[in-house]
Amino acid sequence: MPEITESAFADNGERLIEIVTQMRKDGFRIEMDDFGSGYSSLNMLTSIPIDALKLDMGFIRNMSDDPKNRKLVELMIDIAHFWGVPVIAEGVEEEHQLNLLKEMGCDIIQGYYFSPPVPADAFEKLIEKEIRLRGAISLR
Repeated sequence: MPEITESAFADNGERLIEIVTQMRKDGFRIEMDDFGSGYSSLNMLTSIPIDALKLDMGFIRNMSDDPKNRKLVELMIDIAHFWGVPVIAEGVEEEHQLNLLKEMGCDIIQGYYFSPPVPADAFEKLIEKEIRLRGAISLR
């Protein structure tokens, strides 16, 4: 899924909207990456047609220790759901982060808690290992 960042809107917002709109017409799904870390503008976000909102990992790291950050994450999830787009949390490294995000209704959670990034050929082995550990059937 192609990703754009908030800061891209600051450079030439109208052109960005045109490009994103055309890409979506061409069948691409667009993800707003690192939401909350750049030039957040709710007005901007209502103008850009996106298909998913990815929260900046800085918020995820700090939400356990800082009630304000935790509330911001919760509000960003609520906003995304209000717009009808799923929320992706990146940078999850610890079980309590996972649990908080699940309680908040986060749709997709990724990070080192599950696995470091792996090459494509290693990904299949990782999935097969997880299936065996959980007692599910083989992929083959």
